[in-house]
Amino acid sequence: ETRGTYGYGNAIWPKDGNIGNGKDDEVAEPTELMNKPWRPLTRKLKIPAAVLSPYRLLIFLRIVVLGLFLAWRVNHPNNDAIWLWGMSVVCEIWFAFSWLLDQLPKLCPINRSTDLNVLKDKFETPTLNNPTGKSDLPGIDVFVSTADPEKEPPLVTANTILSILAADYPVEKLACYVSDDGGALLTFEAMAEAASFANIWVPFCRKHNIEPRNPESYFNLKRDPYKNKVKPDFVKDRRRVKREYDEFKVRINGLPDSIRRRSDAFHAREEIKAMKLQRQNREDEPVEAVKIPKATWMADGTHWPGTWLNPANEHSRGDHAGIIQVMLKPPSDEPLHGTADDRLIDLTDVDIRLPLLVYVSREKRPGYDHNKKAGAMNALVRASAIMSNGPFILNLDCDHYIYNSQAMREGMCFMMDRGGDRICYVQFPQRFEGIDPSDRYANNNTVFFDVNMRALDGLMGPVYVGTGCLFRRVALYGFDPPRSKEHHPGCCSCCFFGRNKKHSSMAHSPEENRALRMGDSDDEEMNLSLLPKRFGNSTFLIDSIPVAEFQGRPLADHPAVKNGRPPGALTIPRELLDASTVAEAISVISCWYEDKTEWGHRVGWIYGSVTEDVVTGYRMHNRGWRSVYCVTKRDAFRGTAPINLTDRLHQVLRWATGSVEIFFSRNNALLASPRMKILQRIAYLNVGIYPFTSIFLIVYCFLPALSLFSGQFIVQTLNVTFLTYLLIITVTLCLLAVLEIKWSGIELEEWWRNEQFWLIGGTSAHLAAVLQGLLKVIAGIEISFTLTSKSAGDDLDDEFADLYVVKWTSLMIPPITIMMVNLIAIAVGFSRTIYSVIPQWSRLLGGVFFSFWVLAHLYPFAKGLMGRRGRTPTIVFVWSGLMAITISLLWVAINPPSTTNQIGGSFQFP
Repeated sequence: ETRGTYGYGNAIWPKDGNIGNGKDDEVAEPTELMNKPWRPLTRKLKIPAAVLSPYRLLIFLRIVVLGLFLAWRVNHPNNDAIWLWGMSVVCEIWFAFSWLLDQLPKLCPINRSTDLNVLKDKFETPTLNNPTGKSDLPGIDVFVSTADPEKEPPLVTANTILSILAADYPVEKLACYVSDDGGALLTFEAMAEAASFANIWVPFCRKHNIEPRNPESYFNLKRDPYKNKVKPDFVKDRRRVKREYDEFKVRINGLPDSIRRRSDAFHAREEIKAMKLQRQNREDEPVEAVKIPKATWMADGTHWPGTWLNPANEHSRGDHAGIIQVMLKPPSDEPLHGTADDRLIDLTDVDIRLPLLVYVSREKRPGYDHNKKAGAMNALVRASAIMSNGPFILNLDCDHYIYNSQAMREGMCFMMDRGGDRICYVQFPQRFEGIDPSDRYANNNTVFFDVNMRALDGLMGPVYVGTGCLFRRVALYGFDPPRSKEHHPGCCSCCFFGRNKKHSSMAHSPEENRALRMGDSDDEEMNLSLLPKRFGNSTFLIDSIPVAEFQGRPLADHPAVKNGRPPGALTIPRELLDASTVAEAISVISCWYEDKTEWGHRVGWIYGSVTEDVVTGYRMHNRGWRSVYCVTKRDAFRGTAPINLTDRLHQVLRWATGSVEIFFSRNNALLASPRMKILQRIAYLNVGIYPFTSIFLIVYCFLPALSLFSGQFIVQTLNVTFLTYLLIITVTLCLLAVLEIKWSGIELEEWWRNEQFWLIGGTSAHLAAVLQGLLKVIAGIEISFTLTSKSAGDDLDDEFADLYVVKWTSLMIPPITIMMVNLIAIAVGFSRTIYSVIPQWSRLLGGVFFSFWVLAHLYPFAKGLMGRRGRTPTIVFVWSGLMAITISLLWVAINPPSTTNQIGGSFQFP
C-alpha cells in the first residue's frame, strides 16, 4: 500500500497506481442507479428577465451617454478657466473608465441553491455499493489561523474551535488545525481547555440540535432559546452546560495569570536547585547570586518550546521551534454513544465522538522570510496532508465561527455535483456581528458581498476574500483543472505521478486526460526526480497528493458524471496517527522546508502581497479553474469587524495596499492567460486599479471649492446640452442602483453607506496605499500610517462603545482638508454674493450644491471625529485650525481684495 493513504486501502489506490476496477479514469457504474434519474445537488437561480434585461440595457445606455458626454466636454473647453476645465475633464475620463471596469463584470449575476436531501441520499443512504449507509463524503480539514493572543483573544478563538468541532459533518471525516503563528503558550492552553469543554458542548449540540454552535453566541441570543425544543430535559441540560461554560470562560480568562504564577514557581525552584548545587561544589566559599533565564513553563514542568513571556534566544516570536500537538485524537470509525450518567447530562443514543483537533506552530528562525499568514497557511497544508489529508480545506479566521452547522454540507454540494471537479473553491459571504445598526462606515460590505460577488459568480466565479472559503486541495497544489483544452508535457496526473509507462509528452484523448494538470508547466518531463523541486522532499506529502485528488472526485452515480469515483469508496476507515507520522508533519513545518521549492510561488497560498487571498484565487482562475459563491439561507459563518473610524480606515488601507502591489506585480490581470475569460480579467484588473481612483477623486473634491474661490466653473456656460447629459447620467446611475438593490436584496441605506465610504476611503486610505505602493516599487521605501493618540470609549454598558473611540491617524488629514476647504469656499462664495453690487444668488447655488455633495458623502467621517458628546481629540481641532488659517492666507495672497467691489463678475452659474 502506498504511504500516505491512511488506511483507505488497495481497493482505492494500490501500488500499481490503478484506481477502483483497474482503469485509469473510468469507474464501474453502479447498477442499482443506472435506471434512476440523476438528481443535481445544486441549482442556478437566474435573476428574473424583468429585472436583468433593463439592468443590462441601462448599462449599455449609460456607456453610450458617457461617451457622448466626454466627447462634448473635450470639444467645449472653458477658455476663461482652462486649468479648471482640464482637471475636470481628466478626472471625468478616469471616473468613466473606473466605472466601466466595475460595472462590466456585473452583466451576468446569478443566485444558487443547494439540495441537502439529495446530498444525504447519495452519500449517506444504504445502497448496493454501500450497504451499511456509512458516510461516503470526502474529508474536510478546517484551518483556523491566529497570531497574537493579545489582539486576538483566546476565548474568541476557542469559541470558533468549538463551533467547528460541533459542525454537522461526519465526525471521522472532519479535522481541525489551529495555526498559532505567535507560538504562545496562552493560545496552546486555551485550545487544550476548549478540547476539554468540547466533551460536553459537542454532544449537547447534537442532542438538542443547537444553533449556532458557538457557545458565546448561543448563550447571548436575544430570542427565546426554548423555541422548538421538545425534549423535556433540555432546560436542565442547558442550565448545566451554561454553568460549565461560565467556568470555562473563567479558566480561559485566568490563563495569563496562572501561566505567569506557574512559571515564577518553577523559576524559583530552579534557582533554589542551582544554589544548592553551587553550595555543594564550593563548600565554604561565598555563594554568588544565581541568574537563570526566566523561562515560560508548561504544566508538565518542561520549558515551552515556543515564544516565552519574556522573549529569549530560540524562544521569541521570530525564533522558536516547530510545535504540533494532537489535542483530540482521530475518532473511531463507528459511532460511540454515551450513557445516562455520562458527562453531567444524559447522552443516551448521542454520538459523543469528537473530530481530530491539532495545534500547530511552525518553526521560525532569524534570517528566514516567514511570509506572514500565507506562510502559516502553507505550513498547515503540508502538515494536514500528512496527518489527515482531507481532499478539501475550509479556511477560517480565528474570529469567524460556523453559524450554520450545515455550511460545510452546502459547500460540498457544489464540489460533488456534476462538473464539480473543475471547481477550485466555494466562497461564502462574510457576515458580521457587533456592527452598529446604522452601519456608519459600511463595515458589513453588503454591496461587495451581495452585488459584486453574486455578479462574479456568473463568470468564472468570485474572488477569494481570505476566510470562509472551501478549497479543493489539489487546486492549492498548483494543478490545472481536469479536461483542460491544452495539454502540456507533465501536466496530467498520469504523467506527473509516473503511472503511465509511455512517454509523458504523447497526446492524450479527452477521456484519458481527466486527471489533474499542473499549471504553468514548462516543456519538461515531470518525473519523480522533479517532485521535490515543487513540493519538497517529503515522500509522505508527495504520496498523499494522488490520494487527495481521487477522494475529491464527484460520485460516479450516472454516466454523465465525468472523472468520478465509485460509490462507497470512502467508507473504509483510516489508520490511527502514529509517532512517525507526527514527526514527519513537524519536519514539513520547519523554516527551511520551502527552500528551493515552489511553495508560495505556484503551490499553496501565494507570497508577495499583503492580500495573499486575492492573488491565490487569481492564480487558480488563471489556470482555468472555476469558483462558486454559496449564499445560504442561514448565514454560514459570522465574524467580527472593526466599527470605529480609525480601525476601519487601516483595514481599507491594508486591502488597497495589497491591490497596488498586485498591479505592479506579475499577477496583474493584463498578463492573465487565455484561459481567463475577458469579463473575469476585467474584474481582476479593477482589483488592482481601483486605489488609483483616489488621485482623481481628491482633485474632484476640491473642484467645487476652487470654483467658488475663483468665480469660474468647469464649463463656459451651463447650457441645455451639459445639463441634459448630467441629468441622464445621474438618472441612469440611480436606476442601476435601484435594480441592483432589487436583484441582490440589499437595502437602500446600505447602498448609500457604501457610496459615502467610497469617498471617505478614496480620499484617505486609498491615497495612502497608492503612495505606499509607489514608494515601495520605485524607491524601495516602506512607510506606515500609525496611530498617535486615542480617545477611549468609557461606557462599558454600551454595546457599540468602540464606535465612538477616536484615534488620530495621518489618514484623516486629506478628508479634514477637503471639508475645511469646501466650508471656507462656501463662506467665501456667500460673502462675494452678499457684498457684490448686484447679488446674483443663482451663481452661488451651483458651486454650493457641488460642495454640499462632497460634504454629504463625508458626513459619517465628520460624525466619527466628534466621538461621543463632542469628545474630539485636541489634535483634530489643531489640524482644522491650521488648515483654515493656511487656506485663508493662501487665498488672500493669490487673490487680494480689490477696491472696486466687483466680485464674482465672471461667475457663470445660472
